[in-house]
Amino acid sequence: MIRLRFLLPLLALLCMSAFAQSNQGNSSYHQVHEYKPGGDTGWDYLNMDASSRRLYISRGNHVQVINIDSGKLEGDITGLQGVHGIALDKANNKGFISDGRANSVVVFDIKSIKQTGKVEAGTNPDAILFDPFSKRVFAFNGRSGNATAIDAKDNKVAATIDLGGKPEFAVSDGKGKVFVNLEDKSELVQIDPKALKVVNTWPLAPCESPSGLAIDADHERLFAGCENETMAIVDGNSGKVITTEKIGKGVDATAFDKGVSQAYSSNGEGNITVVKEESPDSFSVAETVPTKRGARTMAVDEKTHDLITVTADFEKAPEQTPGQPRQRPKMVPGSFVVLVYGK
Repeated sequence: MIRLRFLLPLLALLCMSAFAQSNQGNSSYHQVHEYKPGGDTGWDYLNMDASSRRLYISRGNHVQVINIDSGKLEGDITGLQGVHGIALDKANNKGFISDGRANSVVVFDIKSIKQTGKVEAGTNPDAILFDPFSKRVFAFNGRSGNATAIDAKDNKVAATIDLGGKPEFAVSDGKGKVFVNLEDKSELVQIDPKALKVVNTWPLAPCESPSGLAIDADHERLFAGCENETMAIVDGNSGKVITTEKIGKGVDATAFDKGVSQAYSSNGEGNITVVKEESPDSFSVAETVPTKRGARTMAVDEKTHDLITVTADFEKAPEQTPGQPRQRPKMVPGSFVVLVYGK
């Protein structure tokens, strides 16, 4: 006869397993919009401006701007060489684009969606952000391992900051701290945006090859999406990894929506992991939202709390020739889509 004290833990484990399976198959999110803005180039970062209802989409050699409620294309910034990210200084009506292959930051007017200038950066600027505390733009240069700090008002380079590794995603808490992942070192760097120097470098173990980074600025909690199917949740004051949560395969971006106290990772295998912040020190995977394969980057609409991602269909990968560089499969023409998921 099985004693009750042995049976109860077994029943609890079975219930937890059933709950996890339910989260996988019965998401509370569903697709609410699908838009096809056109173009057959690749993509990288998304930037959602909830107040203007504009979604900025990095598209290789241009930036598309669509209205997220209608799908209407409101602008297209062309003539670029290798776009990665978009940052907005709304107070000064200015936007900034990291043009990686041109080793520069392109400046544009938010209202007209037209280019107004260009600033030289380091080698292959990738992540980019506007820090409201210092009123500076930071472009994180992937190949030169540094950050270019630009005064947003006059587009002048204020400093170049050595980071000690290859930067990936970056965030600001708006209160005097800028953070960036080092993908090759599995580390998190804290920058003082006023003093323009690195003040801390912290290990992210057991996180491996971090890419996405998001922040709960109210509680100084950072969410790093890692290659080993892990989200590392970090105390932005001490650098301590508080806990880790299991996420899907192929993560690129992470996001945080303070309106619902949830963090998200967009996973290229075709889903979004939802991590609930129950308190600043307590987190759990709430559910997994099915998306489409290749939907590896994302943004959150903080007005509607919808999740936004993009992907496309691809042709069969070409045969690989030994000793030659790997060839990527071609995108199926006209297949690029913007997908919006809501409750």
